[in-house]
Amino acid sequence: MKSMTGYGRARGTIDGKEISVEVRAVNHRYLDVNIKCPRAYSFLEEALKKAAAERIARGKVDIFVQISGVSADDITISVNTELAKHYMNALRELSEVTGLEQDLSLLSLARMPEVLVEKQAEPDTEKLTAGITAIFHEAASEFDAMRKVEGEKMAADVQARSQVIVSLLEQVEARAPQRTLEYREKLEKRMQELLADTTVDEQRLLTEAAVFADRTAIDEETVRLRSHLSQLDQMLRDEKPIGRKLDFLVQEMNRESNTIGSKANDVTLSKIVVELKSEIEKIREQIQNIE
Repeated sequence: MKSMTGYGRARGTIDGKEISVEVRAVNHRYLDVNIKCPRAYSFLEEALKKAAAERIARGKVDIFVQISGVSADDITISVNTELAKHYMNALRELSEVTGLEQDLSLLSLARMPEVLVEKQAEPDTEKLTAGITAIFHEAASEFDAMRKVEGEKMAADVQARSQVIVSLLEQVEARAPQRTLEYREKLEKRMQELLADTTVDEQRLLTEAAVFADRTAIDEETVRLRSHLSQLDQMLRDEKPIGRKLDFLVQEMNRESNTIGSKANDVTLSKIVVELKSEIEKIREQIQNIE
């Protein structure tokens, strides 16, 4: 099990260029990948998003790509000979008009606007994409290692709370029949007070108690809740992303606990259910961080 939050970084060199790739992620319901790289290298985005989707199931993921260093092969310099001739002719004419000596040097001419033209060579997109994607995978491995450590901690916490819920369920199941017995005793006492000397109708008493027991029965809910806890335990051992499944499962657990609470009709039982729902809510908060 992995957390959705993590950080990883890797570096490498491709054709003299220093490459740095960082991966950061925070919680998100779905997978949202954002690539941040120099504009000239925007061709990397599609490949990096695909690579991220292969390794990350969900989360808001930011991938930062930094590229520095320029090799001699990256730049070509050409001479705009026609423009240089125009500059020379213009300066010669200016010398004749003003009577000043023409002292134009080669360096001065080279400094004239656009005489020397610098051109950035087209990058080898395939080579760079393959190389930077490989560096991304190195960063993603560090990123995954951090997420696994956090995931183990969260799994341990969820398992501990699951055991608390099992203990509370045992209390609920032990209290439920006692609650029915107490209701029957109160009902008999009330009927005796109302009927005074008249003998209490035992059959009616049994019927009323049976109706109460049926109306407040929570056996089905506790059985389903135990089943959900068993599924939870199995999911926590799964190596695949389970965050969304856990989210749905905890919703079902909440539904069962709410039904038990609505049927409680007993102060002691209600207190236990409040604790039970509190533990389920803590699990729900925890799984928001799980991939």
